Amino acid sequence: MFDKLPVSSKTEKILTKSLDEMISVEEANHLMNIRGADFYPLMATADYLRSEIVGNDVTFINNCNINFTNICTVRCGFCAFGKDADDPDAYILDDEAILAKAQGAVDNGAREFTLMGGVHPDADIEYYEHLLHLLKGEFPNVMIHGFSPTMINDAAIASGIDMAEACERLKSAGLDTLPGTAAEILTDRSREIICPEKVSVSEWVDAVRTAHEAGIPGSATIMYGHVETLEERVEHIDIIRKLQEETHGFTEFIPMTFMHEYSPIFLEGQKNLGATGTEDLKLYAVSRLMLRDLIPNLQVSWVKMGFRFAQVVLTAGANDLGGTLGGDELSEASGAPDGVDASIETLVNMVKNLGRNPKERNSKYTEFYPVKY
Repeated sequence: MFDKLPVSSKTEKILTKSLDEMISVEEANHLMNIRGADFYPLMATADYLRSEIVGNDVTFINNCNINFTNICTVRCGFCAFGKDADDPDAYILDDEAILAKAQGAVDNGAREFTLMGGVHPDADIEYYEHLLHLLKGEFPNVMIHGFSPTMINDAAIASGIDMAEACERLKSAGLDTLPGTAAEILTDRSREIICPEKVSVSEWVDAVRTAHEAGIPGSATIMYGHVETLEERVEHIDIIRKLQEETHGFTEFIPMTFMHEYSPIFLEGQKNLGATGTEDLKLYAVSRLMLRDLIPNLQVSWVKMGFRFAQVVLTAGANDLGGTLGGDELSEASGAPDGVDASIETLVNMVKNLGRNPKERNSKYTEFYPVKY
């Protein structure tokens, strides 16, 4: 495959191996550091593996973010969304407002509610159950992709129950899938800098494992481009890979490039924040080579990258465009380059322009629907 390409012998050996099996951590670290002529063969290999594993379909979901509160006790250094309870911009949506937002999304064809918010100090499992019953009672056929391992962990503590009981209760109340948020970067060194009050790496892994064992599948994410090293990016992907080999509960892997402009750590003077474009592409390509079909769906966060660069990332191993979003206040607060709403027509045009096939899906990638455009 690489006979006529000016690629180094070590990179060629790794890429050739990747056509048949997952690459190792050591090999992934090498690829994260390549430059020059080795770059395009990496992209081509990741794109080839994508086509072999999932074909030429590019999927997305019609969904709506319902951020029910921005009050948060876990004030992370990367987050521009959370507020203290006494902040004049703090809010908690009441039931009427939540249902109104949900109804608007359903009227627009939404198949999923992404139910998220800050880690509210008074939120317990009973409160999250109430939100689930509220939405499922009115919209029983819309899937709920909700909460985070940190939110559930803290709510379980507030209710005096363990994580297993918390997951069982949330599933019974209508939770369909779990977002991969709160993973950020799964190394305790970096977490101590950017999110010291969130769950530790081992606590995050245990929480997600428990959710999977309770029958709640969900996303895996990585947030990169802040204080972590290239090696820590690979370490994170390897942790996700090992957990997936154990539980098979991840439906997708979502790299999220860090938007630093309004983040507290940037405003406080932290330098060298934000990944470059080639770093973004290498992260996606290496993820495909490390995960292959173990997690077949590799999602581009267009809200983090903008529509044009997200389309480019679809040539680096990715096969999913996430959702239409319908109002992602968390990303909006961080300075999303193309806003936080996408029409189905916009996503479809991005896909068709690449010569690939757009398909709408559900939260679990178990049902697919014809696109009307």
